[in-house]
Amino acid sequence: MTTTAPNTTALRVRYSETDQMGTFYNSRALEWFECGRTELLRQLGIPYVEMEQRGCLLPLVESHVEYLGRARYDDLLRVVTTATMSGRARLRFDIEISHSATGAPVARGWTVHAFLSSEGKPIRPPAWLLDALASSPAPPQP
Repeated sequence: MTTTAPNTTALRVRYSETDQMGTFYNSRALEWFECGRTELLRQLGIPYVEMEQRGCLLPLVESHVEYLGRARYDDLLRVVTTATMSGRARLRFDIEISHSATGAPVARGWTVHAFLSSEGKPIRPPAWLLDALASSPAPPQP
């Protein structure tokens, strides 16, 4: 099973992403996960828009979020994302969000995506995508 090298993306919490309790609204974590996925694919040399142009869609089929801490307006966050093939035709993204300055955790989780053609039919992962995943440097070992 191949896991990509991590991609790190910086995000700043916008005012519109906070709630009355002064922290980020819970659904924002999934939006931040999307930012991490998008930037990881770009790092691999296959921006999502290019994937769509090549006839490959990655609809979300499963997600999981653990809420670990608060993030307030204007906090700078670090989103670390890796990708791994999950079975024969699914791609899993693992994401960890923390405060950039302190490393304090905010949220972590994963999303799983199926491979569909532009017509919405299930397909096998394209060779060019598997090659991009395989050519990514291995993540550092703890």
